[in-house]
Amino acid sequence: MNEYQEMVIDELDAWKKKMFKKSSLLNRISKNAQTKVNGLIPEKAHNIITDAIKNMVKATLVGSNVTTSKTQAVGYSLYERDRLLKDKLSTYRKTAVVEGAGTGAGGILLGLADFPLLLSIKMKFLFDAATIYGFDTDEYEERLFLLHVFQLAFSSDDKRKKTFHIIANWEQEKQGLVDMDWRQFQQEYRDYIDFVKMLQLVPGIGAVVGAYANYNLLDHLGETAMNVYRMRILKNKGQDDETS
Repeated sequence: MNEYQEMVIDELDAWKKKMFKKSSLLNRISKNAQTKVNGLIPEKAHNIITDAIKNMVKATLVGSNVTTSKTQAVGYSLYERDRLLKDKLSTYRKTAVVEGAGTGAGGILLGLADFPLLLSIKMKFLFDAATIYGFDTDEYEERLFLLHVFQLAFSSDDKRKKTFHIIANWEQEKQGLVDMDWRQFQQEYRDYIDFVKMLQLVPGIGAVVGAYANYNLLDHLGETAMNVYRMRILKNKGQDDETS
């Protein structure tokens, strides 16, 4: 094991502790309130929202897969892959900031357009991340893995812990997975971003809030993706070493 891998393992340990850290009191109160509100929404409305977001995400997945270069970083070290990912994240953050500021400055109508636009930016980033770390997004299981990475980044404490377990044991867990629980997927994501995105609709501060929020959301997704793929590569490498 080289010096860089040892540093990555230390960073992974710190990241895992952060992933299992309990959310702030404000976030827990907000989540409880959102859960109560979701309970008041009629079942038919839930189904409509779920289908809409499911179709939106699936369309984004198809589009992102088509537009993502499949040229993988063959033979690259983990250090080189991490460097490529950080450079790519910097580009996507800038795009998200411009998009957030633009839709935030446009008031309610453009603010509502932010949801699908930001979603597409996030998904496209995840496709690029998978390619950088050497995984083929033409395979269905890799696109399913991407959705779990997304859910890990944007979910409540309980769901984050369950999703982390699935990702950490992907080779075993994927055998029993056919599709996402789309209702839970959309509720977790909406609840995670609801508060800050509501502020983005406020005239006068929407542009600043939108830019700041999108920067941090992409930054959080980037950290999650990098560490998930680091963890997966090191685990696969360890298994290969054991069998060689």
